[in-house]
Amino acid sequence: MTLSSGWAARAWLKRSLLVFSLGALLSSCSAQATTESREARDGRGAGRGGGDTSAEAVPVSTATVVEKAMPVDVPAVGSGEAISSVQVRAQTTGQLGEIHFAEGQDVEKGQLLFQLDPRPFELALQQAQAVLARDTAQALNAQKEVERSKPLLDRGLIPREQYDSTVASAAAAQATTGADDAAVENARLNLEYTRIVSPISGRAGSLAVHAGDIIRANDTIPMVTINQIAPINVTFAVPGKLLDQIREFQSQAALHVTADVGVDHRSLPGHVTFIDNSVDPTSGTIKLKAIFDNSTRDLWPGQFVNVTMQLTTDPHAVVAPAAAVQASQNGQYVYVVKGDRTVELRNVSVERTAGADAIIAKGVKPGETVVTDGQLRLTPGARVMIKPEVTPVGATN
Repeated sequence: MTLSSGWAARAWLKRSLLVFSLGALLSSCSAQATTESREARDGRGAGRGGGDTSAEAVPVSTATVVEKAMPVDVPAVGSGEAISSVQVRAQTTGQLGEIHFAEGQDVEKGQLLFQLDPRPFELALQQAQAVLARDTAQALNAQKEVERSKPLLDRGLIPREQYDSTVASAAAAQATTGADDAAVENARLNLEYTRIVSPISGRAGSLAVHAGDIIRANDTIPMVTINQIAPINVTFAVPGKLLDQIREFQSQAALHVTADVGVDHRSLPGHVTFIDNSVDPTSGTIKLKAIFDNSTRDLWPGQFVNVTMQLTTDPHAVVAPAAAVQASQNGQYVYVVKGDRTVELRNVSVERTAGADAIIAKGVKPGETVVTDGQLRLTPGARVMIKPEVTPVGATN
């Protein structure tokens, strides 16, 4: 054997061993994969045969449908309205001397607001009083002339015409004093008008005048506007179709109204005091007014506020969480959890909602369990796993 022949034989032997090793390796991998696949199939088969089903169940949150008393409420949007709003104007013309309050200040009925310069009116009163005194003296003298003329007439010493003229002069003098009395009272009234007081208790608005201005009687622009805001009215509108129910329940008891105010959504209590005498044909609504104590000044004239009017209380309402109710093209529905932990799609009719609760007219019964979270992963007949309730951190049992 030559050298080249030996080299070729050794190369052929190496290639044969390499091919054999690769074949053995592939056979081993194939066998292992086949074994794992068989074990996986066996495992799934065991699961279908009654093993642990928690891997297939959809985790959901649930709640129980209950029967309880629920208020029949009518929500609306209202606006604050001052019970009384007075535009203060001067009743006489003069120069404004002093202002005795500040813009936005609470004022009381009878409190002095403005003081006009009283000096011209004091002089006018003094002048009227002087004229009254002069004419009173003349009337007294004329009356004495009548008394002196009467005996002379009786004795025939003066003609009847002269006596009648004396009597007429006395009557005219007496009438003049009456006019002078009225002039004095008018001057005194004008002097009183220089003190402008608040006609109601309330909150003052912005000032339209300043000290030194010439104030004219009954000017078109008010000096200030005062609004009575404690108590205060809230005006709101509800559908006209509720008019019969509103009148029925109001005849039995006062209709209670709550107003949602503040960033913390506090509820202020009030009651309905006014129902309009007609339904607005353009909107189909009827206007109502409710009065609120408003001692804390939470409500303001012109402020929009959410109000809720309680008509009555339904003692046997079927209640479920509003989160359980879903919507589809076929209407509203809920998923009801059955005893075998599968779910049933149930069409429901929601009568109304109250906060986080939905009052169900038909579709479910008290005691049934409905899904409140996880509905998107459910289909009718799906198996569910109810998630345990999570206790908030810091909560106590």
